[in-house]
Amino acid sequence: MSRIVAPLLAGLVGLAVVIGVGVGVAIPAAERAVVAALEWALDEPAQHADTSGIPTEPDEDFGEVQVYDVLADASLEPAASGTAAEVWQLFVRMVGADAAGESIIQYRAGDAPDSDTLAYVYQDADPQYWTLAVNLAVADDPQLLVATLIHEYAHVLSFDDGEFVTDAACPTLALVEGCAADDSYLWTFYDTFWAGYPDAVDVENLDPDLAWQFYETYEEDFVSDYAATNLGEDLAESFMTYVIEDSADGPTVAAQKLRFFDRYPELEALREHIRTELAVELGLR
Repeated sequence: MSRIVAPLLAGLVGLAVVIGVGVGVAIPAAERAVVAALEWALDEPAQHADTSGIPTEPDEDFGEVQVYDVLADASLEPAASGTAAEVWQLFVRMVGADAAGESIIQYRAGDAPDSDTLAYVYQDADPQYWTLAVNLAVADDPQLLVATLIHEYAHVLSFDDGEFVTDAACPTLALVEGCAADDSYLWTFYDTFWAGYPDAVDVENLDPDLAWQFYETYEEDFVSDYAATNLGEDLAESFMTYVIEDSADGPTVAAQKLRFFDRYPELEALREHIRTELAVELGLR
């Protein structure tokens, strides 16, 4: 089972660093919005609709979450209301109802202003399906929320079970999820950007201290410090930046990582869809 978490503080710092590395055009006032989001998340209790009758479960990151099954048409059972419904509908608008219904099997909504987790995804026992969990405490900052959802969906795309093959010898990249297919996003990203490092962190590293040392050594290669955590986070942070930035000019490795996604028509199309559908939330108009 894969459980990939994007911490709040790392996500906030990462977004600010993304805007400052010079790989494209910054979203207007994004850094101020990030600071405001942090202040709000720490100081203000969220106000949300009554959720009586919605199943709940304890959650390691959010304390308690509302639990919804996702049906094939991307509707929720039971029906959500208030902020939980708004965040889910935002995600459906972002990826499309078909993709949401085909990939997400459960939606978990928590409200934990003191948590340092924005959202996370993990695979179901059937690896073609995923659970998406979101901290509603950041829902009042649409720009930050959309960036977070893009990051998490990048994990869904790159760790999809179709991206891996059963191969005991594994000539590419052996991960917990299996052997990366030779045409997978992860393997191609690794072969292009990670294979040449003599001192890279492990591709599945979770140690923030090692990640920071790696980032300090190769700062211009990453769109954020959080991207240096491991291969999966680098791809997810890079894809998020690819979507929200206007362009990816420049010779840096970080800029090359953004242009990497242009080789995939389906990812180009997803970028354009998100930037059009969520233009208001992203501050593009």
